[in-house]
Amino acid sequence: MAQRDIRSLDVGMLRTFDALMRERSVSRAATRLFLSQPAVSASLNRLRDTFGDPLFTRTAHGVEPTARAHALAGQVERVLADLSAMLEPGEGFEPAASQRIFRISGSDYASHLLLPTLANELVACGSRIRLHWETSSFLTLTERLRKGDFDVAVLPRLQPPSDCESALLYEDRYVVAVRRGHPTLSEAATLDAFCEAPHVFLGYGSSALDDLIDQVLARQGRTRSMRVAMTSFGQIVDLLAQTDHVAVLPLRVAERFRDRLAVHPLPFELPGYRSVVCWNRRSNSDAGVLWLKDALLRIALTAPA
Repeated sequence: MAQRDIRSLDVGMLRTFDALMRERSVSRAATRLFLSQPAVSASLNRLRDTFGDPLFTRTAHGVEPTARAHALAGQVERVLADLSAMLEPGEGFEPAASQRIFRISGSDYASHLLLPTLANELVACGSRIRLHWETSSFLTLTERLRKGDFDVAVLPRLQPPSDCESALLYEDRYVVAVRRGHPTLSEAATLDAFCEAPHVFLGYGSSALDDLIDQVLARQGRTRSMRVAMTSFGQIVDLLAQTDHVAVLPLRVAERFRDRLAVHPLPFELPGYRSVVCWNRRSNSDAGVLWLKDALLRIALTAPA
């Protein structure tokens, strides 16, 4: 086989390849890269010409990597990591001079708390950094951090995670939240009314909080009715405001919606709520990720409680 000219390959093509390997979709890769779908398709065609292989074949649900693409994936990931490290200034990360894309995962409340200030600070310093915030399943977050799908994640944890680095954003406590004028829980949350009401919860899968609540109730010979699972706090509040459902929420979240909700102490004891920012251990050598983590911690520290 004739040796191919390295000048036929550029960093943008490698970033397209990496995004397609991670997303398995041209449209999602375009979103990940902040590019149009035609731009990603054009880059993919150049990749195919350069490597003499289709690399990604279309399926009913997106694209599937070929054997050649799988063989290249690790090499491309290492090259991109080395290039990113090479471009970082020796004295540390400077957001005003950066064009990086940072990917953050967290709840809609975490984005409300952190994202406006961070976005305003980047605009103020003239940075060209782009931010991608995604709400993702807590069950898969540490694995997606390991794979590089996210740079940092903001998680609720009863205990700090052991499979990644973490730092405490803030501590809080859990409360009972219902609509104002609830027929049985408008003034206080008794254990009977709490157990009898239909419950809505943050449905990312198996939840340590919900397991703990059910264990506490079981020790008192009680159960509750879990009726609706939702993927954001905003959805939960909308449902609460229009039904007689009940939810266990962090106090900060519930207080944000005080105009729509009645908030009461829990009728039993629970450990406090902890919000932590997490990152993969390999990112301890990435000045950009460490800057992002420190920025989120600083913003949370100065935000109103």
